[in-house]
Amino acid sequence: MAISLASLNRQQAVLPPRILVYGVAGVGKSTLGACAPNPVFILTEDGLGLLQVTSFPLARTFGEVLEALDSLLAENHDFETVVLDSLDWLEPLIWSEVCRLNRVNSIEDMGYGKGYVAALDLWRSYLDRLNRLRSEKNMVVVQIAHATIRRFDSPEHDPFDRYDVKLHQKAAALVQEHSDCVLFANYRVAVTKAEVGFGQRVNRAVGTGERLLFTQERPAFLAKNRYNLPGELPMDWTTLQAHLTGDHQTQAA
Repeated sequence: MAISLASLNRQQAVLPPRILVYGVAGVGKSTLGACAPNPVFILTEDGLGLLQVTSFPLARTFGEVLEALDSLLAENHDFETVVLDSLDWLEPLIWSEVCRLNRVNSIEDMGYGKGYVAALDLWRSYLDRLNRLRSEKNMVVVQIAHATIRRFDSPEHDPFDRYDVKLHQKAAALVQEHSDCVLFANYRVAVTKAEVGFGQRVNRAVGTGERLLFTQERPAFLAKNRYNLPGELPMDWTTLQAHLTGDHQTQAA
């Protein structure tokens, strides 16, 4: 059937957010995911500690991750959030699947980066299932990853180091594009001057233990959001959800 102007639609469906949270070790990324509405965890690493959450058995292959996602799609349940913990432990499972499908021992054996390009097809099949959980089951998507420090080559400035998602760069770009929010989790750090004698002063970092979610990109880290979030938020799900839904404006009024 031919498309006409009569088929245009100005109304936008409001779908749950797709959130990627990455950050330094031990900052509380899994705890944040556990505070989301009625979550179910798909685990690729055994890092929950003492957190009491509902989860699938630890996935040891990429196929087991897809099976968990497919069960959430096919079966009736009351889960409201799916949490993947973590992406950087999912990536080796994807590489192993690439090796199995191509009958090689290492993803590097395919040569010239071909293995990492082939891995993107598996990443897309995984992300497609997350999109379906969001649209068909109305589930919030939370993906957790660790941070790495990576050199950033800017066309406008000299190269500098910044925090980035701990994935191969091709996979990181795909996951970041898929996400509505890329949130960097870190502790607040202040820098003070200290006397060390003989008229010399040095910079020393002082931490308060306050944990923050950074929502907008800065030279020191990658971040983004599609919800006009403030640049930083306390690392608290209730506060984050209020800003995602606009409820913080009602509370302020």
